[in-house]
Amino acid sequence: MEKKPFVSKEKLEEIIKEFPTPFHLYDEKGIRKNAKALKEAFAWNPGYKEYFAVKATPNPFLIQILKEYGCGCDCSSFTELMLSDAIGMKGEDIMFSSNDTPAEEFRLADRLGAIINLDDITHIEFLEKAIGHIPETISCRYNPGGVFKITNDIMDHPGDAKYGMTTEQITDAFRILKEKGAKEFGIHAFLASNTVTNEYYPMLAEVLFQTAVRLKEETGVHIKFINLSGGIGIPYHPDQEPNDIRVIGEGVRKAYESILVPAGMGDVAIYTELGRFMLAPYGCLVTKAIHEKHTHKEYIGVDSCAVNLMRPAMYGAYHHITVMGKEHAPCDHKYDITGSLCENNDKFAIDRMLPQIDMGDLLVIHDTGAHGYSMGYNYNGKLKSAEVLLKEDGSAKLIRRAETPADYFATFDCFDIGKELIAESNKIWK
Repeated sequence: MEKKPFVSKEKLEEIIKEFPTPFHLYDEKGIRKNAKALKEAFAWNPGYKEYFAVKATPNPFLIQILKEYGCGCDCSSFTELMLSDAIGMKGEDIMFSSNDTPAEEFRLADRLGAIINLDDITHIEFLEKAIGHIPETISCRYNPGGVFKITNDIMDHPGDAKYGMTTEQITDAFRILKEKGAKEFGIHAFLASNTVTNEYYPMLAEVLFQTAVRLKEETGVHIKFINLSGGIGIPYHPDQEPNDIRVIGEGVRKAYESILVPAGMGDVAIYTELGRFMLAPYGCLVTKAIHEKHTHKEYIGVDSCAVNLMRPAMYGAYHHITVMGKEHAPCDHKYDITGSLCENNDKFAIDRMLPQIDMGDLLVIHDTGAHGYSMGYNYNGKLKSAEVLLKEDGSAKLIRRAETPADYFATFDCFDIGKELIAESNKIWK
């Protein structure tokens, strides 16, 4: 089966005249359609809010689009908090969910009025020392341990995850926080990653709703919101059925009405914290075939590498590849698609059946709109690529320029050698 790119070969050829490969390209039309569908799927809950996971795609131009649909920001670091503040996210538009958190990050979150989501019971004392008080609205991350199953299928192993508090700890944490002046409480949990099933969120909701009822009864706190976090995945493989967000939203509604409403908790807001689902299918890495190698295997070398997309090298993750202009050609050639890093795992695909690839062919690597650019790095002195937005009117807009050697050397600017390197790179880099 084949995935259809959201951009045509003719449009790409037009774009690369202005923005040379490689670059990440994003589909504004698709992003807007998806954000609207999510909002509609949870419209039954008056307090619903999506907090986009900034770590997935930390680009202000893209987050501004999501902001138009009422989305806030889920942040996990100092710079993500800064970015959110800079684009006008205010107060409870920001959820700060981090772990092993430095004091200065808690201080900035507090100054911005963000909702702080504590990962561990020991962080209560740490937070109080850092900011001098306990916020009136606060959240705690829950980890029930063990494995998370849907019917007989194991979805993930939360007991092996470093995140969240045990059942006993979150109960004690709520009591302690209440004694210290907290008035509104939230519960957060992330029990499985990249699930491609409409059943995950409703099952997670049941776990958290039952936990919320128990916590209210045992501690007497008022639970303001339940954050279902992320975990809704996308079909990276072309033969996978995508999630139906409306079916998911309806499943959560049924759990809400059967568990929370009878317990007198029909005022609880539902929050989500999606990254991959919001943007991954609406981004792709555009790259060009520049080398071919015929040894023990058939290799195609492209002008991008794991610096531009780390997931295949890091996880062995599958990303579908389209050879533009050859969508209907037979996939009768077996290739490894490689980058130029001095690492043998720098491969976008291994033993992938594709049409014959000629030098200069454009390749679209699908589903890089989340955890694509954001996971980039500078090994081998490689530079991160540009990000480009394909606007609804068909025009292309640069939303992040490509790095230059001056960027790579910028952290040496306090030394004479750094100043020389930056000056020289600015002369010779085109």
